[in-house]
Amino acid sequence: MTVRTLLRAGHVISMDPDIGDLPRADVLIEDGKIAAVRPEISADAEVLDMTGRIVIPGFVDTHRHTWEASIRGVAPDATLDDYFVDILDTFAPLYTPEDVYAANLAGALECLNAGITTLVDWSHINNTPEHPDAAIQALAETGIRAQYAYGSANTSLADYWFESKIAIPGDDVRRIRDTHFASDDSLFTMALATRGPGFCVNDVVTAEWGLARELGIPITVHVGMGRLAGRFGMAKQLHDLGLLGPDTTYIHCCYFSEEEWRMVADSGGTVSIAPQVETQMGHGWPPVMKAIEHGLRPSLSVDVVTTVPGDMFTQIRAAFGAERARVNAECWQADVPVPETMLTARRMLEIATLNGAHVAGLEDRTGSLTPGKRADVVAIDATALNVAPVHDAAAAVTLSADVSNVDTVIVDGVIRKRDGRLTADVDRARRLVEESRDRLLAAKAAR
Repeated sequence: MTVRTLLRAGHVISMDPDIGDLPRADVLIEDGKIAAVRPEISADAEVLDMTGRIVIPGFVDTHRHTWEASIRGVAPDATLDDYFVDILDTFAPLYTPEDVYAANLAGALECLNAGITTLVDWSHINNTPEHPDAAIQALAETGIRAQYAYGSANTSLADYWFESKIAIPGDDVRRIRDTHFASDDSLFTMALATRGPGFCVNDVVTAEWGLARELGIPITVHVGMGRLAGRFGMAKQLHDLGLLGPDTTYIHCCYFSEEEWRMVADSGGTVSIAPQVETQMGHGWPPVMKAIEHGLRPSLSVDVVTTVPGDMFTQIRAAFGAERARVNAECWQADVPVPETMLTARRMLEIATLNGAHVAGLEDRTGSLTPGKRADVVAIDATALNVAPVHDAAAAVTLSADVSNVDTVIVDGVIRKRDGRLTADVDRARRLVEESRDRLLAAKAAR
């Protein structure tokens, strides 16, 4: 039996160049796929009235340490250097599988509530084999589209983050791959969250890249963030080790040299930028325009809710404001016009949706409202006073809307938020994450 949902009479921003923007159109979903996008579709379907709504593809967060939802806001004024001590050397060793489950459950629901339909969960909290199982179980229960990026344990800062000689355990990565990710076509896919040169000795770096390629899963790695990691020249080291490739996502990239930008672009690699974290914590200027100028398609990510908000609207505005401020200042100083690559409000929506799907390796199934793709759809309430009246629908989403305006969220054809309310048991998720917070604080006090 075919299951159909019809989104009727919304202002559709498809992010598909062949479909474009349709000020009044319908979106037909059949069995989890987008079947049609055009004005006035007739179908035997459940009808959702999208009058006064802006209908867009779901946002894609290409890098979030979701396990940190239990310790949201504990480091509001932290720098990157502080983060290593305050989070990775203080809280991370205390995490139980139950804490990871609670955080991933609440964190993934937070994403859905904010219109993020695809999440790359950069999970460097695998202190025991039970930790990744708990993380994946929570993601699955929420119904979000997720790429689970298996990372290292974090039981000792010295052991895992400074010339570490401890590799991610290949046997457990293989177990997780076989147990949870036998198919690459499902709602959940797998990646390897590696630490990379400078943080690990070369033998470990080579072993982890080899493990990912043996299993045919993508790689995601932090590079060029802050003065310390910037000095590592991580992309250059990876190039010298013969490891650069199109299967790797490079996160931050704030201190890349021109040579490193060329190396990453030439290798077909992808880029994830976390602009609020980067400007706030001292990683460096968010290099959105640098990436674009080198022919890359940058995506956006939240990174850590210990220090910044967990929604994509914040990331869009942080990137838009920071990059335009930097470029405007440089052009003013040099007395030259701003470049044609100057970011626009419309381009920010593309970066947060279609580019994100590209970086997560999922552009064939999400990122635009294209017939044949999976139905990951978000509707923004444009009748709210902070959005209305709408002159430019894309700008209304990127520069006016916030989480409170996310009215409807659909993932893989399933309604996960309706009329502004999640369909999940939010009270249970909040109770579990608050219990996890209390348990972690008590364990920290007892150390």
